[in-house]
Amino acid sequence: MSTELDGKKLVRSPSGLRMLPENRAFSSPFCLEEPHWVPDKECPRCMNCDAKFDFITRKHHCRRCGKCFCDKCCSKKVPLPRMCFVDPVRQCGECSLVSQKEMEFYDRQLKVLMNGAAFSITRGSAKSEAVVCRLSNNHRYLFLDGESHYEIEVARISAVQILTEGFTPGGGNSRAVGMLLQYKSPASDDLTQMKFTTSDDSNSNKKMAAAWLAAMHKAAKLLYESRDQ
Repeated sequence: MSTELDGKKLVRSPSGLRMLPENRAFSSPFCLEEPHWVPDKECPRCMNCDAKFDFITRKHHCRRCGKCFCDKCCSKKVPLPRMCFVDPVRQCGECSLVSQKEMEFYDRQLKVLMNGAAFSITRGSAKSEAVVCRLSNNHRYLFLDGESHYEIEVARISAVQILTEGFTPGGGNSRAVGMLLQYKSPASDDLTQMKFTTSDDSNSNKKMAAAWLAAMHKAAKLLYESRDQ
């Protein structure tokens, strides 16, 4: 069984202070590695506006992409939790917009995933089972608790498909009613598929489940980005 008690340490990098797991194998699957900075000698000009660097126009490195910019093009300090920075860090205009959008996930949707929601799950031809599914505090596992206890390592998830109903070809509202999750089993690399469907208990449970599925959809996008880095 997994543990959520992963020790952390404060590390100073050229970009700023980072709070990292003592064992890097325990890193959140949504995290990004720090980029390699473009060497100073390779960027005599701002990589956005082409301003020439000199004693007055100083160069700065974006902490997210590692490219060189002038102060005007790289002036914003924005939180970057995906790289575990303790404080907001300097980012270029393009990267700061991406990081600001991701803050909704860290501020709101992660909490939704960790609070959990009720679903009915089926694996293969097995009968369905009612469970509460939540993301572990260290973001590394999905815990499913019902008659049995299941753990799915987030890093081993290979595909997430959100199931919706109410969509019409001409457009219109649709709502999330379930999810197909493919993941690699711990004992092998064989793919296992699990189907989640929302519980019919009450409207409040359905709303919680729909919010959880929307958050999981965003989590899957970040997970794929981390792998493609």
